[in-house]
Amino acid sequence: MARYIDFLKKAFSGEEVDYTKITIRSAVLLLAIPMMLEMAMESVFALVDLYFVGHLKDSGYAIQTVGLTESVLSVMYSIAIGMSMAATALVARRIGEKNPEQASRSAAQVLLVSFTITIILSLFGVIYAEEILILMGSKPEAAAYGKDFTRIMMGSSVIIMLLFLINGIFRGAGNAAIAMKSLWIANIVNIILCPVLIKGFGPVPAMGLTGAALATTIGRSIGVVYQLYHLLVADTQIRIALPYFTPDFKQIKSIVKIATPGIFQFVIASCSWIFLAQLVATTGGENASAGYQTALRLMMFFMLPAWGLSNAASTLVGQNMGANEMLRAEQSVMKTVKYNVIFMLAVSLIFFLLGDFLVGFFTQETEIKDFAKNALHIMCTGFIFYGIGMVLINAFNGAGDTWTPTWVNFFGFWLFQIPLAYFLSKHFGMGPKGVFISIPAAETLITIVAFILFKKGKWKTVKV
Repeated sequence: MARYIDFLKKAFSGEEVDYTKITIRSAVLLLAIPMMLEMAMESVFALVDLYFVGHLKDSGYAIQTVGLTESVLSVMYSIAIGMSMAATALVARRIGEKNPEQASRSAAQVLLVSFTITIILSLFGVIYAEEILILMGSKPEAAAYGKDFTRIMMGSSVIIMLLFLINGIFRGAGNAAIAMKSLWIANIVNIILCPVLIKGFGPVPAMGLTGAALATTIGRSIGVVYQLYHLLVADTQIRIALPYFTPDFKQIKSIVKIATPGIFQFVIASCSWIFLAQLVATTGGENASAGYQTALRLMMFFMLPAWGLSNAASTLVGQNMGANEMLRAEQSVMKTVKYNVIFMLAVSLIFFLLGDFLVGFFTQETEIKDFAKNALHIMCTGFIFYGIGMVLINAFNGAGDTWTPTWVNFFGFWLFQIPLAYFLSKHFGMGPKGVFISIPAAETLITIVAFILFKKGKWKTVKV
């Protein structure tokens, strides 16, 4: 028992470790434990908001607004994740080559590029918040109700980007503990502020749905301050000096080369999710939309820790390739697949057995609950394939081969999932249920294709 406790302490401490030398099992677990907790904390943001707004007077409008806004923000997440993939791949490769200074310079350049892109999109979201909600299928009265929430969340896109991106930098360096702690801090603040700003407390007025957006934004901002301290001030392996932010166009070109397909990769997936959300709203109405969004938030609560575990493969592939340990890189991926399958099997059983209880925690409206339970039961049939697929996708990204998963996502989501969802829901009259069925079907196809391409091994030849 003492040995396991010492291992957990090491995983949480942020102690610098050479992941190319220790056993693969230890390397995967030392990275996966804090990465899973980090992603669990990211998913808590949406669940906390959903819990509190689900108890507001106009809960149907509120839940739909939170869900639709998250769907739109997923495009911002895509940019942040795409840029963080470039950061992780570059930093991990340089760390594997034992060159921390160049790793820090690469990190600074990624931050510079990302900030410039995100600030423009953030302004667009602030100006057209209400129109965006209507475009997503929200009724005019629901859009008017939720526009301030959407405006604040879209306006905070720069903070969201920094939170994802800086954590990607630390993950590439193998310091997953700092990434985890930044999300802990952000969530603690959000959990404290949510009831205060939504319901009011003392001199603080009740702000309703707008209060949820403010609480989340303030929490994330404090998490970013913690990250910046460790990135700019603290004595860590990655430490950025201000001169590193001077544009290095050769480095920027390399970043864009890796990040562009990475961004498209997640934009493709995000646009598919947006289309599905819009399809549910138009074929099933407000209650179906609220139920679907509730199911998605629950699904993501468990998906994000699995994604965190799969991030271990990204770091290990990058660092081992930097150390010219190709066999070890591949073995690390397969070990991570094994652990993610076990995790996703457990999640599937939880959803099958406790779906009614989990949904009831967020809403007591019968029709919304029925749609949410139906969505959960159908979507979880593909969770094991989803778990395998996300590890393989992260392995490609960690190697800097961001084009392969981009094309896999394009065919899997746009040429298979979207047409399938459309025909099942509209032409076959299945409504929202047809959309739910398309989700595990597409994830299974994506995983099979990704596994075949991974075994071919072209990713081993990528230079970054």
